[in-house]
Amino acid sequence: MNNAIYNNPTKVLFGKGMENELGAALKGKASRALLHYGSERVRESGLLKRVRASLESAGITCFELGGVKGNPFLSLVYKGIDVCRENNVDLVVGVGGGSVIDSAKAIACGAPNGQNDVWAYYTGRGALVAEKILPVATVLTIPGAGSESSTGSVVTNEKTQEKLDYNDERLRPVVSVLNPELTYTIPVYHTAAGVADAIAHVMERYFTHTAYVDTTDRMCEGVIRTLIKYGKRVLGEPENYDVRAEVMWACKVAHDGTLGVGRQEEWTSHMIEHELSAKYDVSHGAGLAVIYPAWMQMVYPAGKERFAQFAMRVFDVEYDFADVDNTVRKGIARLKHFFKSIGMPVSLKELGVKDDGDIEDMVKRYTAHNGEKTGAFMELTAADIEKILKSAL
Repeated sequence: MNNAIYNNPTKVLFGKGMENELGAALKGKASRALLHYGSERVRESGLLKRVRASLESAGITCFELGGVKGNPFLSLVYKGIDVCRENNVDLVVGVGGGSVIDSAKAIACGAPNGQNDVWAYYTGRGALVAEKILPVATVLTIPGAGSESSTGSVVTNEKTQEKLDYNDERLRPVVSVLNPELTYTIPVYHTAAGVADAIAHVMERYFTHTAYVDTTDRMCEGVIRTLIKYGKRVLGEPENYDVRAEVMWACKVAHDGTLGVGRQEEWTSHMIEHELSAKYDVSHGAGLAVIYPAWMQMVYPAGKERFAQFAMRVFDVEYDFADVDNTVRKGIARLKHFFKSIGMPVSLKELGVKDDGDIEDMVKRYTAHNGEKTGAFMELTAADIEKILKSAL
């Protein structure tokens, strides 16, 4: 186990009606808030009204900006920054799923830093750090992305077709509301995509060469098994509170930093998928359902026993003493089968990728953003990234 610093100060308000407690949790910490959301469904359902009432009861004046799409666009982030500056906003509240929260975090980065274009923080790959960041709070409606307690924000520049991330400890929300009831009306596809996204978050930590990480190994395996069990059930029982609660909490734990403590992490599959969803505007979780098994097939020779362990502990594959590769392949096949069983795509063609020309373009963009050689579990070249994408066709 490697040296590590663990810090997750996000205060979580979990359970029924907890959005009504948001104002009390933030009282005295802000005076003017931007309520940032996606579609008008949050207004029509009454959720936005409840959140606003809770904040106003704590003396916090509210302003609103909706319109966040599935992959949050930079153009809307700029609008949010303008609203914050014009109204001296000192808190950004994201009411929605991961895309809304990521957009809220980007606004929080840009609003107090007039000397820099907020996009520069994303293109800088850590070289440029925001001097100040407004505090962020969230009311989660679509679990999966884990943004409700993570350090990251991912934004798409629709003009350049770039989807990039910025990470900063100050981006962890100060308060997050997780009420499983708010997820009852999520479309089936988005529910499944959130489950796939969360499983990928765990696997990015699980596939490591770091030794003596048994505690987090077991935690990772438990979270994935929970997501598999309840990911299937929730599609047929969308208004089962307990099932929704299991999914919501597992998605949160999958990406709050707990499972990666002391481990070298991976993240190549996420970076590949960013190029896919930037070009085709597909759901991030759906893209990962396609990319991750293809990545596994490419890199497992660099650590067969870890992949065999995954197959046995997560999918109950019997260990093949005569052929460990067979054990690994069965595990990968069962992962793909699970994704397919919940309605996720398992090939690039299902996402609209038509030919090698599309793949070549994504590889070029990938290397431009991440370098010629990437990968923690196994070093990958541009040619390897191309093989992964072509194998996923």
